[in-house]
Amino acid sequence: MAYRPPRLLIIPGLHDSGPAHWQTWLQGQYRDARRVTQRDPSQPELERWAERVQRTLEVSDGGSEKVEWLAVAHSFGCLALARHLADHPDSPIREALLVAPAEPDKFGVAEDLPHQRLPRRTRLIASSTDPWMSAASAARWAHRWGASFSNLGPVGHINAESGFGPFPIAKSWIEAARARSAAEQRPRHADFREWAFAV
Repeated sequence: MAYRPPRLLIIPGLHDSGPAHWQTWLQGQYRDARRVTQRDPSQPELERWAERVQRTLEVSDGGSEKVEWLAVAHSFGCLALARHLADHPDSPIREALLVAPAEPDKFGVAEDLPHQRLPRRTRLIASSTDPWMSAASAARWAHRWGASFSNLGPVGHINAESGFGPFPIAKSWIEAARARSAAEQRPRHADFREWAFAV
């Protein structure tokens, strides 16, 4: 079976990510990307949002061919993704990128989130001037979740309003994650010429 690289799953935050948002730009870079669309993106309900992540994965399933995913979440979408990963240890999501998470305490959902290492390789990117979560809180949640942590400095909520249309860091993360996946698969899909000694 031919190797298929992991697909991109976009998980927006409150009010979805509009046409000028970097998540929309990123989605446009990958033809087979999928987007989690909440029924009401103005209502931050953690359990319902996490269930929507699961539903999107189910309807995008490759059938008999196993599909792996790279999830890129923003703001409240980061919390929904963390909850999804805690609820579904068998999730087909291979790696997760959390960008500018929303502060769980602002929504009263801190106790509903995992407080231990997430079951997938995770990176969290924050800002020192994000009105939705302080850099210190972001670092604490990254530590709890076992995520690598980056602070981009005074760049607000890392959204369209703070000047992020294209976001090359996210695309670089996807390409690196795909390269890791390909490297793991290589022994199973080795060129038959590598086995010439057996002839």
